[in-house]
Amino acid sequence: MAEPDAWSTVVGQPAAVAALRAAVARPVHAWLFVGPSGAGGRSAARAFAAELFAAGASEEDAARHRRLALAEQHPDLLIVERTGAAIPIEAAREIVRRASLSPAEGDRKVMVLDEFHLVSPPAAATLLKTIEEPPPGTYFVILADEVTPDLVTIASRCARVDFPPLSDDVIRDALVAEGADPARAQEAAAAAHGTLDRARLLVSDDRLALRMRLWREIPERLDGTGHVVATLVDEIRASIDDAGAPLAEAQAREAAEVQERVERYGQRGSGQRDLETRQRRAARRLRMDELRLGFEELAERYRAELPTTADPAEVVGALQALQRAIEALIRNPSEELLLQSVLLQLPRLSPRRDGPAGTR
Repeated sequence: MAEPDAWSTVVGQPAAVAALRAAVARPVHAWLFVGPSGAGGRSAARAFAAELFAAGASEEDAARHRRLALAEQHPDLLIVERTGAAIPIEAAREIVRRASLSPAEGDRKVMVLDEFHLVSPPAAATLLKTIEEPPPGTYFVILADEVTPDLVTIASRCARVDFPPLSDDVIRDALVAEGADPARAQEAAAAAHGTLDRARLLVSDDRLALRMRLWREIPERLDGTGHVVATLVDEIRASIDDAGAPLAEAQAREAAEVQERVERYGQRGSGQRDLETRQRRAARRLRMDELRLGFEELAERYRAELPTTADPAEVVGALQALQRAIEALIRNPSEELLLQSVLLQLPRLSPRRDGPAGTR
């Protein structure tokens, strides 16, 4: 069997891959990967860990290290994911405790801290010393969408690698290489806004076009009343439920498989809890991704009006409201309240005469 190529799993980020390849021989103890979820940071973290574990091992052992790390199943690869809206001090204390433990195999351990743009100030303060001076053989890879004020001090102790959003062409080509229809791949790439993970979900989504039509037609339905806004909110949330149906089915199958193993082998404990937590996070992220996608479609619809509108200030106000809504998604807001708030700020638009609104 051919040895897995760890770096081939990182799509469209040649500069980041080149920097990390060069760093494997003499790695620093803490890294900060900055870029949106789905742009390759987590894939790069797995690949980097795989190469750190494989370094100096025999050919057979190196292949095993790479295979397990890429599957996030290596005993010395610890993925830390948040369970609430932010990363609290309790989670930071647990990271410090786990960092102090010796590696299960060999002399290296990699701790990947996901979504650390959401770290709370007490948690950041608790982690600073450990990240600055970790135990020998412990490496931190911190993933963040952006460097927030609460992350600045930790960031100053890390080597930074940027993962910018992927281009539509890169995403389309990756989907086609994975077997997708080129036309569907192009549509999914345009809707994914730079994240390959999102595009992989969208490319098999038969109802994507219908959901985008709902968003694009919203400005034509607005009349300034709360009744219409309430109706639109209900329709949007129902469309998001529809978008999440394939994920829900896959999660149900995964949960059934875990339950079968429990019943067959009597395995209980943290595995089921971890699965439930991971599935809740995935479902929540999908809903936030759908909202971001919808807000961006709305923004394109209003942006297209700027050259011809009689009231540019009104359209600019709508664009600013949508940008604030997109930025608010990082804080896991109430879906219903966010939708109500932003829709009440948007002006009505007349139907487009040159075809469906926002057609790409």
